[in-house]
Amino acid sequence: QVQLVESGGGLVQPGGSLRLSCAASGIIFSISGMAWYRQAPGKQRELVASITRTGNTDYADSVKGRFTISRENANTVYLQMNSLKPEDTAVYFCARGSFGATRIVTSWGQGTQVTVSS
Repeated sequence: QVQLVESGGGLVQPGGSLRLSCAASGIIFSISGMAWYRQAPGKQRELVASITRTGNTDYADSVKGRFTISRENANTVYLQMNSLKPEDTAVYFCARGSFGATRIVTSWGQGTQVTVSS
């Protein structure tokens, strides 16, 4: 059974940083594409960043230069978020799937809240 468990969310002031983690189990992590999505109140869920099994990354324009996605051990994907803005406030979800020209999500985590506010 696939399980994705996020952690690291919280309250941070504008300009601050947070690092989200997603621990995966029940999958062959090394051959899985992984991504982070977010959903703000009243808005659709949007793709923030993705990383292929070979390490290629892609980012939403709104976070380029501020966020970094990485996979640094056998079963964990990270999202380093710097220079946070109030508009980054959302529930952040870890996802497994395919994130090329066609995006297919096969598993979701439960989400972690990120709030950017002074």
